Amino acid sequence: MVYRNLTLRTVALGLVLVWLAGCAGPAVQKPKVAPANPALALKFTQEGRQAYEQGRKAAAVDAWKQAVSLNPEDAATVNNLALLLQEEKHFSEAATFLETGLQYSPDVPQLHYNLAIISELYLLDLKKALVHYRTYRKLTGAEDKQVEGWIADLERRLD
Repeated sequence: MVYRNLTLRTVALGLVLVWLAGCAGPAVQKPKVAPANPALALKFTQEGRQAYEQGRKAAAVDAWKQAVSLNPEDAATVNNLALLLQEEKHFSEAATFLETGLQYSPDVPQLHYNLAIISELYLLDLKKALVHYRTYRKLTGAEDKQVEGWIADLERRLD
């Protein structure tokens, strides 16, 4: 009788372990990016701007995320979304959106500038910050003494 109970317990334990292993299996895949739709993206961009002006930051974030998913080439919306996420202390997410924006708009200096700031001050990724400050400087072509100072400081700290 003891042997039979031990076998049933073993089988039950085995089934529980198999069930738990299935729960720890591969993660559900992320939804695919929506097909590009600049017209619909513009609608979400405008909704986001209106929500932001009304102080409804969460609604602005949601609308701008929709806009970026439909038109990641809209650097202004990407930048606005990243700045709002930074303000809400979602630094990694802000950096991710800036990096996505740079994939589509690599020549937009403001995206590099904001990614450099977030990387340096909040994510403590000094190498990434230096790369993007340098790119910002190259793209603007203007002498910005403040940015020059930040570059010099990062170079010194990284050596």
